[in-house]
Amino acid sequence: MTETVRAGYRVRASELEGRNWLNTGGRQLGLEDLRGKIVLLDFWTFCCINCLHVLDELRPLEEKYSDVLVTVGVHSPKFEHEADPVALAAAVERYEIHHPVLDDPELTTWQAYAARAWPTLVVLDPEGYIVANLSGEGHAAGLDSLISELVAEHEAKGTLHRGDGPYVPAEPTAGNLRFPGKAVALPEGTFLVADTGHHRLVELEADLATVRRVIGEGSKGWRDGSAGTARFNEPQGVAVLPAAVAEAAGYDVVVADTVNHRLRGVALASGTVTTVAGNGVQRLLDAGNQTKRVPGEDHPSESRTADASGFGPSLTEASLGTDPLNVSLSSPWDLTWSRTLGRLVVAMAGTHQIFTFDPLTGAVDILAGTGLEGLLDGPGDRAWFAQSSGLAEDAAGSIWVADSETSALRRLSFTADDGGTAVSVDTAVGAGLFDFGFRDGAAGEARLQHPLGVAVLPDGSVAVADTYNGAVRRYDPVTNTVSTLARGLSEPSDVLVDTTTAGEPLLIVVEANKHELIRLPIPKEAQSVDEGARQTQRPASPMAAGPVGLSVRFAAPKGQKLDDRWGDPTQLKISSSPEELLVSGGGTSTGLTRKLVLSDSVGGGVLHITARAAACDGEPGGEIPDHAACHLYQQDWGIPVTIDAGGDTALTLDLRGLD
Repeated sequence: MTETVRAGYRVRASELEGRNWLNTGGRQLGLEDLRGKIVLLDFWTFCCINCLHVLDELRPLEEKYSDVLVTVGVHSPKFEHEADPVALAAAVERYEIHHPVLDDPELTTWQAYAARAWPTLVVLDPEGYIVANLSGEGHAAGLDSLISELVAEHEAKGTLHRGDGPYVPAEPTAGNLRFPGKAVALPEGTFLVADTGHHRLVELEADLATVRRVIGEGSKGWRDGSAGTARFNEPQGVAVLPAAVAEAAGYDVVVADTVNHRLRGVALASGTVTTVAGNGVQRLLDAGNQTKRVPGEDHPSESRTADASGFGPSLTEASLGTDPLNVSLSSPWDLTWSRTLGRLVVAMAGTHQIFTFDPLTGAVDILAGTGLEGLLDGPGDRAWFAQSSGLAEDAAGSIWVADSETSALRRLSFTADDGGTAVSVDTAVGAGLFDFGFRDGAAGEARLQHPLGVAVLPDGSVAVADTYNGAVRRYDPVTNTVSTLARGLSEPSDVLVDTTTAGEPLLIVVEANKHELIRLPIPKEAQSVDEGARQTQRPASPMAAGPVGLSVRFAAPKGQKLDDRWGDPTQLKISSSPEELLVSGGGTSTGLTRKLVLSDSVGGGVLHITARAAACDGEPGGEIPDHAACHLYQQDWGIPVTIDAGGDTALTLDLRGLD
């Protein structure tokens, strides 16, 4: 069994074990079938935005090394729904994964490789030995360097076998729409849908089936222009601007172009698409002022400036500037117009924050969220979110948030103060990062499972697209209770109120995995369901109470060096749930080692650890050249621990560990 890569001797890779294989044409693979290839194990789960980022980071490497590299996605689910093989097959198709995927619902292979976080990457050489263990995002450049070294080494030894890998594409299932994300009603009574899997927008007639027009070429990429030539990359949220704002701005609709890390404006009369915010460089926490240097349309690189801390201006600063095309965003997922603020509110899923965008001035600001992943209420600048994915405004001007990774329904409330508008965050439904379920009743005990959409109903209650439960749920703020409006749906990704038909208002639900929009009545009497509360089941690490030494390993890739021009370029942020678990050692400071003290008064909990390291092109001991490409490596861990008298007194994690 492999626990970590240990210097001094070679560690043989563990066998790949799970329930089934996807993308292999029905073939069951073993490590022996992959001998002679460089193998990249990608431990992922399809709810995780960081895992989705890594899928895109790996695509150029898979293309460049197609005859020597085999990527194997090891799907190790966080949520119960993700263990459904049908749901996994849909996710593999949705995200255009072109490599074999091992279905690992019992976390057998996850545990064999001692994975602790999504995503984790493990590199095996052609002889079946582990050569690298990486966590988090941002490893593409280092992997490129490592793979080229392995190619040269094993070609010289005669242990590298070139040729096709075991990938076999599955049959597609989509029709006119392909895994649609969000939808919005247009003034003419039609509906504009983010046809996410086709990388375009589709305007549907009122019957929700007839296509009136298409905006976007339908190919993955980024290009402004006419309706027939513009390109998107997995667009999600769509928002219609107020008429006066649209007239002044020159466009009517704003689209969260998620994988392009941009906001796009669409003029409905002509179908013309323009980029209105975002430079296409994925924003990373504390990455400083990222500026774009573009060698090619779809492959931008980045440079970084920083202050004395080595990390530059914090992402929790309210204002990000008034040049919207020089601002880095991270997977914007949904947006809605706020009458109170006079701006668009944007769910920035990739940084676990809520942004705003002013179409008239171009200002991009942070409204709420520190960037730490979790569930924490309070003032907006101290709150924690987790991959917020759905937004809606109510009659009082509050913004309701579907906070997907905490399976929570959150609310942003606004009050006037001397400096403008104060923001506060509270949670209506949800308990934390690892708590979910399908339970109605009192809101404090109710549970959702990875909700992605939210809408305010005519009576002031809130409908939630409870995605992984295949349901539409209802939260009543008057009675503080949760009920179920509909179930048996196939990953509903959005819900909106339809007032275009005569009689009682109806719900329109975007059923992503059925590639369609449907109408549903709002029942007079909602259902009450109790299928229980769940927690993500991962093996807990037994730790001793008292001092615990934490060490995060990081080795810069060949051709890079730590960027120490402005101080220590490494950083740890540490907290715990419950707070009482951590007696001391919490907070933010430089360095990748920390002495923690764990309490003996609680039985266990979760350690929340964020590690970052900044490196730039350059040789160790030398100077970093002007205009060098720089990279920020980062990972968030949620480490379940139990307090045990015989437990470990040291905890070692890999941000980028090499043999």
